[in-house]
Amino acid sequence: MLHIAVPAGLVALCLRKTWQWSFLLLMVGMAVDVDHLLAVPTYDPLRCSMGFHPLHTWPAVLLYAGLALYPRSRLVGIGLLIHMALDTADCLGMPGGLSNLTNFLPGPLPWIH
Repeated sequence: MLHIAVPAGLVALCLRKTWQWSFLLLMVGMAVDVDHLLAVPTYDPLRCSMGFHPLHTWPAVLLYAGLALYPRSRLVGIGLLIHMALDTADCLGMPGGLSNLTNFLPGPLPWIH
């Protein structure tokens, strides 16, 4: 639900003149969940997407940030970053909290057990 509500809120607050096109471009970022089809099982409510699915890795997030820097791809990049932020928040809310992100972050993190 937040994957639709947050982009809609952003468009309502900041992009009223071009809201339809802007909302569509932000929603392209939600299509990144196609990588969930590669997982077995496809859906696991206790699996953190960040670091597990190929389009939910830190190199992919760096690419999405790069897309957000350029005007022609900015809204798609922002949509992808919103998606990653919401999925990260979802991981933090799961049992285990911050430790769920150990597959996402590069290298060992001694303060996460």
